[in-house]
Amino acid sequence: MPKNLKEEIIFTLCMAGLMVFAMTIYNILLVNGLSTDLFNEIITGYPLGLIVALICDIAIVGPIAKAISFRYLIPQYMQQSQLRIGLTISILMVLGMVSCMSLFGVVVNRQPLNTYPKTWLFNIILALPIQMLIVGPISRKILNTIQLP
Repeated sequence: MPKNLKEEIIFTLCMAGLMVFAMTIYNILLVNGLSTDLFNEIITGYPLGLIVALICDIAIVGPIAKAISFRYLIPQYMQQSQLRIGLTISILMVLGMVSCMSLFGVVVNRQPLNTYPKTWLFNIILALPIQMLIVGPISRKILNTIQLP
């Protein structure tokens, strides 16, 4: 877990940057298949997606996920496992970010709002495992490297 503002910023940039990158590729392939110029689609979609994700993370999802975690969920097993705390916050963050970013995707791609539930479902299918198995561990490894000295 980050211990100061500098670590929080680095951790958030790593986490959001990697998740937005992975989900951008996934959604481009999901919508357009391999028939698209993937590189150009990523270059045009990634920066705006990252900015929106950072704003959602810092201003909305992060504070809500941490408030729910520390107020209602974590006190029950605070002493038991640091891993459980990280997993709890990560799962709540993924649920919140998928909710926000799926809406962003629907709006940016000018899709009807009734496509939102399907978009959310398709995004959560990849976002949760990729966060738990790839992005989370990489981001924590980077944070641990920074915290060592």
